[in-house]
Amino acid sequence: MITRVVQPFHLHKALEHVIANKGSAGVDGVSIRELRKVFSEKKLQLIEAIKQGNYQVQPILGIEIPKGNGKTRLLGVPTTTERVLQQAVAQNLAPLFEPEFSNYSYGFRPHKNARQAVGQSRDYIHSGLNHIVDIDLKNFFDEVDHCLLLNLIYKKVKCKATMQLIRKWLRAPIKINGKLQKRRKGVPQGSPLSPLLSNILLHQLDKEMTRRGHKFVRYADDFSIYCKSHNQA
Repeated sequence: MITRVVQPFHLHKALEHVIANKGSAGVDGVSIRELRKVFSEKKLQLIEAIKQGNYQVQPILGIEIPKGNGKTRLLGVPTTTERVLQQAVAQNLAPLFEPEFSNYSYGFRPHKNARQAVGQSRDYIHSGLNHIVDIDLKNFFDEVDHCLLLNLIYKKVKCKATMQLIRKWLRAPIKINGKLQKRRKGVPQGSPLSPLLSNILLHQLDKEMTRRGHKFVRYADDFSIYCKSHNQA
């Protein structure tokens, strides 16, 4: 897989995607405006390091942003160059996992959106499933078990170089207020890979809900089950 990831087509597509998404610079200070030039200069060196297995990841930059409830959410922002590489990996991982994802999973997926999730919820309610259980997956992104996630990915991705790269990104330290902190769990919100990785893990929950015959809607880590009665809920 790693040979596809570093092909010019995939890297160019990933570069344009990252530029279009904008966002702030990471720990190296390279902005989106500077990215095209910097990535062009570094590209061959990066490709060789990745193929040889000695690519060194940069720390992610911790940025706190306010939430609607007055609390803050910690974003982990990779460097702009690293975001291109992560996006290239995501582009190659997605076709392996997307076909198996549940039709009732609507977050961070192609041709799926929040409006469709609301529509499905409305359909459930109109059909008589008007007792709703809202499940709060508290701090999901911060609590993801790396070993469990990597094992799920490895079932479909046997490429050691790709797995090594993903493992390094998951365990990259985070820089908060100028100090580096180790990370042993979680996926950083701010990484192009995180939405796909979260869906890979939460697909296990979707499968269990389907096995039990539950009617549900999931949008990323927001999850609701629709029941006929209070007792069933």
